[in-house]
Amino acid sequence: MHHHKSHHILKSLVFVMVIIALGAYSNLTYKKASESMYGPAMITVAGTGEVMAVPDIGNFTFAVRAEGEDAVSAQDKSAESMNSILGYLKEQGVADEDIKTTDYNLSPNYRYEERVCMANSYCPPGERVIDGYQVSQSVSVKVRETDRAGEFIGGVGERGATNISSLFFTTDDDEALKAEARKLAIEDAKAKAEKLAEDLGVKIIRISNFSEGGDYYYPMMYEAKEMAMDDSGFGGAMNIPSTPMGENSTTVNVNLTFEIK
Repeated sequence: MHHHKSHHILKSLVFVMVIIALGAYSNLTYKKASESMYGPAMITVAGTGEVMAVPDIGNFTFAVRAEGEDAVSAQDKSAESMNSILGYLKEQGVADEDIKTTDYNLSPNYRYEERVCMANSYCPPGERVIDGYQVSQSVSVKVRETDRAGEFIGGVGERGATNISSLFFTTDDDEALKAEARKLAIEDAKAKAEKLAEDLGVKIIRISNFSEGGDYYYPMMYEAKEMAMDDSGFGGAMNIPSTPMGENSTTVNVNLTFEIK
């Protein structure tokens, strides 16, 4: 009788252990199925990094325009002015690779010949005829001696340049600045993620995704409004403008996704 009772208790214990094991297995299976269906828990955090740097390059553009009775004479006049300007820049130490033509255009000028017509009669419009040619050439200049940028702008203006653009200052190795800003952005995102995980009461497992938004570069601009030319735009007196540089800002934005538990 006692042996039969012990056997019954043993069977009951085995049954309970099987139920517990099945329950644990079911919970584990459900958890894995849930993770497979919905994926692991994630948080995504944005980070921003900004680097300030004193620019080491100045950039400006200018144009030379000339007119002539025919295409050859217009081109000759343009070449004369352009050669004078380029010679000046090279004398000042600007390298050939820092001077680049960005646009060259040769086009005819037109006028309409007036017709002589009888009074009170139909008069057709005048015929359009070529009235000479004009040449326009635009050049960009990279100035490595940034403290002389204003001097160079004044020099090219005195030698016949027109439409001198806004001078802006940049950094030659901007990729290094972007890399530094990216590192700061990642550190910023990690710090935010750690604080968020602490507030949520969860633990960060690993970084599961990284994306980088647009990087933003803000060069210092200088409006060249102090330059004075005569009415024709050629040979006028030129005031050398002051050119404060300040600092440029390079900003990088990133998004980091973290797996948590």
